[in-house]
Amino acid sequence: MTERPLTRRAFLAGTSLVLVAGIAGCSGLIGGSNVSTRQTSGSAPAVPAGTDPEDRVIGLREHPRIIASFGGVYEHRKTELMLARMVSKLLAAAGQPATQFTITILDSSEVNAFALPGGFIYVTRGILALANDMSELAAVISHEIAHVTLRHARERSAKVRQSEIVDRVITTVLGGVIDANATAERSAQSLAAFSQNQELEADREGIKIAARAGYDPHAAARFLTAMGRFAQFVSASETGSDFLSSHPSTPNRIQKAIEEARNYGQPGQGVTDRQGYLSTIDGIDFGDSTRQGAIVGQRYISPQHRLTFTVPNTYSLQMSNQAVVAVAGDGAALRFDSASVAPSTPLADYLASGWIAGLRPETITLRTVNGIETATGIAHTDQWHFNVSVARVEGNVFRFIFAGKDDSAAFRSAAEQTLSSLRRTQQSDLAAVRTVRLGLVTAGAGDNADTLSQRMPQLNRGRELFLVLNNLLPGDPVDAGMPYKVVSVA
Repeated sequence: MTERPLTRRAFLAGTSLVLVAGIAGCSGLIGGSNVSTRQTSGSAPAVPAGTDPEDRVIGLREHPRIIASFGGVYEHRKTELMLARMVSKLLAAAGQPATQFTITILDSSEVNAFALPGGFIYVTRGILALANDMSELAAVISHEIAHVTLRHARERSAKVRQSEIVDRVITTVLGGVIDANATAERSAQSLAAFSQNQELEADREGIKIAARAGYDPHAAARFLTAMGRFAQFVSASETGSDFLSSHPSTPNRIQKAIEEARNYGQPGQGVTDRQGYLSTIDGIDFGDSTRQGAIVGQRYISPQHRLTFTVPNTYSLQMSNQAVVAVAGDGAALRFDSASVAPSTPLADYLASGWIAGLRPETITLRTVNGIETATGIAHTDQWHFNVSVARVEGNVFRFIFAGKDDSAAFRSAAEQTLSSLRRTQQSDLAAVRTVRLGLVTAGAGDNADTLSQRMPQLNRGRELFLVLNNLLPGDPVDAGMPYKVVSVA
């Protein structure tokens, strides 16, 4: 089989064919997540009315994959209770009051929500942070309930199964090896994608459900607009795809939502409860989860795994796809992630097990770095040079994968410096990790968006973020005595 060119983007995303980890071989930085969900009814039927019992089987099968692909479960008791009450209310409005749905908050900053067959609904803490009142969140959830009851989720799951069949053909017939990160990422994208007609149909049905439940029917159009603004904000930082990739907030879609909402009342009718909603989400984590670690200058710190390392000044660190990546000006790059390796497997054996192409077994060396067991090897392909190290810390195995076009002294030195810096965290390291949370401020009589956004001095583009989070336009007034969202760094 001819080796495909390795682009830097593919390497950083972990989707290269050169990195040939088996499907069970890579677990991402956070490792396997516990499946933790909140159910709206413990004694109700297992699937929504009118659906196939097999739907629950599909949902249960895909549920752990969703949890792992989106950073695990996020626990915030006030929000969980609010969601349970809201879902029960929406199900009654949808004519399915006795149906069991399982709703899970995902620990992801992405603005995303989606559903699986069998009544599994997911919202990220990112979408919770963007919504501004109960009716906007109700619009999101009723839209996802509509996808399930309209059988859209079942159709989408069939597409995912087709993709899995293709993967099996590649691995068993053609002899190729599918990268685990690529499979997980593709599955997550497929599970969050519906056709345009399905989206519009779910919009109509969702608006009807929310209106019947007593919520403002115009919230759907309002939130679609907010998502469009947020997408523009994050695109300037090249943060990647979000809810808009599968739920595009086009002007036509927003207009159709407005027209549908008019069938159920004028703007301002129905429950919004902005203050109640904001008080519920007050204090939730914002941005990247510290469960995957934090970047402080040239240093990566993992509070969960209690390890840290430092990259040379020529490399720029960032979080990407459940990994840490670092890019140098000369095009060299580092990917740091974790792998599932049996405790009984020696690191040298794992390094030579074939998960990376072109590894030269005679180059494998063993050493202890700051009390940590490591193994290092060299690999070459037609286009790339790799310096690969694996380390076992408290039973977990982590991988440093340096890739460069040239096997230069600087490239080898960067790999050596980084591995030599690996150590267990100290209290001073953990103290450097800052927690970013969503908070509330109350507008005073003389306040405006500019004065309130100054409450976020530690953030770049703080004024823009304040406007987007609160769905305000430049020049919009703020209401004295009312709460507004801000982001705080502690």
